[in-house]
Amino acid sequence: MLALIAAHFVAAALAPALVAWLRRKALLVLAAVPAAGFVWAVAMTGEVRHGGAVEQRVRWVESLGLELSFRLTTLTWVMTLLVTGVGALVLAYCASYFRRDDAGLPRFAGLLTAFAAAMLGLVLADDLLVLYVFWELTTVLSYLLIGHNPERKANRRAAMQALMVTTFGGLAMLVGVIVIGQAAGSYQISEVLANPPGGDAVTVAVVLVLIGAVSKSALIPFHFWLPGAMAAPTPVSAYLHAAAMVKAGVYLVALFAPAFAGLMPWRPLLLTLGVLTMLLGGLRALRQTDLKLLLAYGTVSQLGFLIVLVGAGTRSAAMGGVAMLVAHALFKATLFLVVGLVDRATGTRDLRELSGLGRRLPLLLVTSILAAASMAAIPPLAGFVAKETAYAAALDIAETGDGTGIGTFAGWALVAGLAVGSALTAAYSIRFVWGAFAVKPGVAPIESSACRFPTAAFSAAPVVLAFGGLALGFFGPAETELLEPYAALFPEGAHEPELALWHGVNAALLLSIASVLVGILLFRWRDRVDRVEAALAPRTDAEASYRTIMRGVDRLAVEVTGATQRGSLPSYLAVIFLVVVVVPGGVLMAQQLWADVPGVRAWDSVGQAVVGAIMITSAIIAARSRRRLKAVLLAGGTGYGMAMLFILHGAPDLALTQVLVETVTLVIFVLVLRRLPPYFSDRPLTKSRWWRVGLGVAVGVVMAGLALAASGARTAEPVSEGFAEPAVSYGGGYNIVNVTLVDIRAWDTMGEISVLVVAATGVASLIFLITGRTGRWRPDDAIASAPTPPTDRRPHRNLWLRAGRTVAPEGRSILFEVVTRLAFHVVIVFSIYLLFVGHNSPGGGFAGGLVAGLALMVRYLAGGRHELNEAAPVDAGLVLGIGLFIATGSGLVPLAFGGDVLQSAIVDFSLPLVGEVHFVTSLFFDIGVYLVVVGLMLDVLRSLGGGIDKQAGDDADAGESIESAEGVR
Repeated sequence: MLALIAAHFVAAALAPALVAWLRRKALLVLAAVPAAGFVWAVAMTGEVRHGGAVEQRVRWVESLGLELSFRLTTLTWVMTLLVTGVGALVLAYCASYFRRDDAGLPRFAGLLTAFAAAMLGLVLADDLLVLYVFWELTTVLSYLLIGHNPERKANRRAAMQALMVTTFGGLAMLVGVIVIGQAAGSYQISEVLANPPGGDAVTVAVVLVLIGAVSKSALIPFHFWLPGAMAAPTPVSAYLHAAAMVKAGVYLVALFAPAFAGLMPWRPLLLTLGVLTMLLGGLRALRQTDLKLLLAYGTVSQLGFLIVLVGAGTRSAAMGGVAMLVAHALFKATLFLVVGLVDRATGTRDLRELSGLGRRLPLLLVTSILAAASMAAIPPLAGFVAKETAYAAALDIAETGDGTGIGTFAGWALVAGLAVGSALTAAYSIRFVWGAFAVKPGVAPIESSACRFPTAAFSAAPVVLAFGGLALGFFGPAETELLEPYAALFPEGAHEPELALWHGVNAALLLSIASVLVGILLFRWRDRVDRVEAALAPRTDAEASYRTIMRGVDRLAVEVTGATQRGSLPSYLAVIFLVVVVVPGGVLMAQQLWADVPGVRAWDSVGQAVVGAIMITSAIIAARSRRRLKAVLLAGGTGYGMAMLFILHGAPDLALTQVLVETVTLVIFVLVLRRLPPYFSDRPLTKSRWWRVGLGVAVGVVMAGLALAASGARTAEPVSEGFAEPAVSYGGGYNIVNVTLVDIRAWDTMGEISVLVVAATGVASLIFLITGRTGRWRPDDAIASAPTPPTDRRPHRNLWLRAGRTVAPEGRSILFEVVTRLAFHVVIVFSIYLLFVGHNSPGGGFAGGLVAGLALMVRYLAGGRHELNEAAPVDAGLVLGIGLFIATGSGLVPLAFGGDVLQSAIVDFSLPLVGEVHFVTSLFFDIGVYLVVVGLMLDVLRSLGGGIDKQAGDDADAGESIESAEGVR
């Protein structure tokens, strides 16, 4: 199962290249992937037909109990058949639907294939967290598919609307999933359903999960996003409404119903919303003139019907619900694909402009009649068979309760609601066929010359689906046998459900006949019905309410941002520090957390006292300094003092890192200070400055108190106490700090370097935006075009630095250039040495990368930005990307050998002339860290260094131009 899902994602990644090579035929190649999944699901029929299951579990992070769990049961088998079967047909249909010159086809092909992969992963997942990941993937991918044409405002608005609504439901669902998993003691879905937890917290969690399902399946009050999604291409609508995203909510309800349908909020919530949605969608569908919107509102209505069936929690309703799920996929995919054919053939979907098309396209007419008849529950179609069982289940609830606890009045109200909704379904089914193919009075029939006849390949998908719905109607007993294992998960009811074309003359059959007859009358009196609907329609609707809420949120965001984001860095820092003083400081003072700290000593040695005194003095002088550079250097002194304290405590690795970080920070400050005045304000200590001093002192006292309280609040042994032994046995190194970073806590390091890459890219981009330059490295011709020495001087055979000539004579230092030339390569070699020895001695990838960055910094300071380009002729972004790729790849490689993510291997071998070699594969992870840090330094130097240099040069050139112009005048 994992291989099948992975194959979909690989195909999605290759889709743009395939489309660029094969054009539209590439979609037929991509269709082979879900088709293979369909064949696999058919082959698994024997495994699940009698209640069996196919399971696959892949360890992911064993220490955290995380694994990729997948399980094929009766319900997931049905959904897999729908997702893969309909997906394959839709992809094949797309090969004829899109034009040859469609520029967005490569992107679309990849997104639709990835969407099929996400939906397949969702229905096969046997882990709550894995299910949620695929759930959100469908949300993101549907957003991208709906917004296929971003140039159209309707696409952008519909995509954002769908994203906001379903994401809201997804966040609620995430909370519910976590609560259920924690209460059950397992996130494995099969275990949760086998032993469902109880309690008020679980009841609330189930409601939150239902909010996610209801928002995904577009029930009231979230129904409005689905018709808006019709801005997407028609194949997306066919897949979205037939087998994919909107079915995810129905599937989730069906999955949880056997375990949680007995909870109090379950049935009242789902049955009420389902019936109301069925009625509202049916009424709205009767008023639509766009065939696609008519089907969209019909889908809303049908989703309400499906939620009622799978949420009722009875054996008969479950059988009817899954059968209707299959029938709906067949007839709704058919009708949407027919709309695409009609649109391509005539150029319109407006039923007011379509007339006589049935005469021109008889095959499409027959196909549409079969699908619409199934939707209206006309025998012998699959929709009729499923609805008969659904009516029987509703009548059982009305007459006996069927174990649901639903009263007689509520039960008959449910039957009435389903009957009226079915009548509306029959009415809009007739409206669709009439609107698309009938000859209408007053509308000129479409001529043959104005109709582009579809090819056989273009028409194949809807024809196959429509006749599949016809054939399925005759196989009710076989379908009953296949679906019975899922229905058996529910308690026995008033009667055993059976799918069949004929159950005799009974109440269910009479309801079916009545629904169809009333539907015919509603269509016959459509003008009157339309006038009544228009008169009773509310002045506002859910979509208008949504837009009002979003405008209010946007307005609130603008007001809050305007009130808090004033562009003043001192104000931001003051707010942060004030919160630190008030909240943690208030708790510290109220509970006097420092009082219970035992054995407080001012220092362990005189050296610590001396260093502490120097740090305090440096901080005070820095705060009172008027020169910016002096203040920065004194602040740096406190950092170097901290490094000295690390040394006195016997932590050379931490001291080395502190020294390097402090040095880099100092240089960055200096680079920025070049564009600032040399002195702070000459104003005396005003009230505001005294307030800042007081706030700074308060923050220092609070942080000292918190550190003291934290050091004395420990009740358990430090986790680091157990690091010494696994550092050697598991990590293969004696430097516990470095082994912790790349082995024991490698996940933390992975997250940190990822954040580092994002932060470096963001900061550099902002600076490049301000300075008007790009961060990409390009061959620098400034060195070649630099002025050469006068001819009367003997030219130097070699230059110490090639870019030295680009620096103004008054800004050059020959001694600095000589030292840089001699020391640069030594420092680079030393950084590599730190990288390699970090596992057993002070060093590592982070320290080595900082040393290499300092070497590049020296080259920049000696020769300017051109010398930096000479020293590192590569894009900083490329270095960052390669580093992150190596680190990530080194973490994933162990999976191929049966290990865990980021697991290290220890290799000992002998080399001639070298001797014994002790090699740990985590070195590759450290190399990735090294390259990320080097890329960060390059980004900083090119933005804060080269970017500001260029801006300063441009300002100087502008000033000279102005002076020259004034001189001429």
